[in-house]
Amino acid sequence: MFGGPKTRASMPLWYMEEKQIPYELLELDLRANKHRQPDFLAINPFGKLPVLVDSGVLTPGGELLTLFESGAILLHLAERYTDDISTAAEKALTNQWLLFANSTLSIALFVPTSRERDFPRLMAVLDQQLDPDRPLVGHCWGAADCAVQAHLAYLPLFYPEMDLSAYPVIQEVIRRTHARPAYRQVMGLG
Repeated sequence: MFGGPKTRASMPLWYMEEKQIPYELLELDLRANKHRQPDFLAINPFGKLPVLVDSGVLTPGGELLTLFESGAILLHLAERYTDDISTAAEKALTNQWLLFANSTLSIALFVPTSRERDFPRLMAVLDQQLDPDRPLVGHCWGAADCAVQAHLAYLPLFYPEMDLSAYPVIQEVIRRTHARPAYRQVMGLG
């Protein structure tokens, strides 16, 4: 896994820690533009992190499977290394939540005009949809939970002044996420 501080590599890293999936982390120094160097651009021409190179899977061309985009990596890890996804419905729902987290939720959280316009409505609906005692999909905490919870857990880190009191379920999800040992380890929270 290629990652770096303050990148979305934290999501698949957290998932691999939670699911005890072995990995090797190669951290790139973004300040030194290591992600823009020819050797990394040969792996991911977009120059973005994270990137997973799965030595156990070959592409039709016989090369090691190389994935970028945290959602694609999470889905691959869930399907290949866990029993989290066992039905077509679970795969579809996992895809739905991964896409929601990495597009709709991410935009509402991090794009200022969307945060002003969409954030309150989105959070109100999400507060009704989430149940801190149940996974979003299937029988156990999985890739969908990882993606959604990781984005929500960013809120107090990026916006410590934000008032979330109108969203008690989301507050509880964030509290529990921050208390998870694997999350704390990956995020460097001690």
